[in-house]
Amino acid sequence: MSWQSQGTLAILNLDTYVYSSMHGTIESIKNILSTGRINDAYALLRKYYDSTIINVYTNLYLEDNFSIQNFVVTKIDNWLKGKEKIPEYRVMSQYIQNSQKLSAIRSLLHVDDQYKNIRERCNEHTHYNYYRTILLNDNEVYMSQERIEALKTFSADIEDIFIQHLSYIFYLKENYMMASDYIDSLDVGLKPDDASLYYVAPFIQEIFDVVIKKKRMDIFEEIKRKTGMMLE
Repeated sequence: MSWQSQGTLAILNLDTYVYSSMHGTIESIKNILSTGRINDAYALLRKYYDSTIINVYTNLYLEDNFSIQNFVVTKIDNWLKGKEKIPEYRVMSQYIQNSQKLSAIRSLLHVDDQYKNIRERCNEHTHYNYYRTILLNDNEVYMSQERIEALKTFSADIEDIFIQHLSYIFYLKENYMMASDYIDSLDVGLKPDDASLYYVAPFIQEIFDVVIKKKRMDIFEEIKRKTGMMLE
């Protein structure tokens, strides 16, 4: 909430409730998996995937189109007000793909068909393209090995979506990594250390240490190369 979304008339940062909505979707996935409904969980995974693309697209579109001459970016502001739909997934994905601002990080993320395959798996489970996906939704059907393999794949898929989302967002919005030290000092009437503007929030550093660096060191190194934040 500390950062206003430039290009809209919204008082609050539009990402505030986008992220809380994503949090809700992940909680729903957890609850559904606890009942053994793997097929339904994939339908929600597709929703989560879509929401990450929407989030990257809206931030990128605002950054591309906001200026003093174009103080309100109509397409995004109308979406916030419910006057205009967000473009379909294909259009948003193509916009991200064609962005020069994201080309370096995108070339690392999409070095192979990994994300295309995740998307296809989500669609297969959503549309019942194969009979075996139906069986994975019946928690009374004994398919021990198949279910274990499906859960392993699901775990890798949601982690990869998470990595892609944060990689794009931190590449675009490095200020989202910021710790609260600078603002905390101002709040209590102290002169903040100028360097504290570049401190990384502990939970953000933990995300990089526990998830991104362990699986995609190349992505971590590219984000660290670009950012002015004190990312370790």
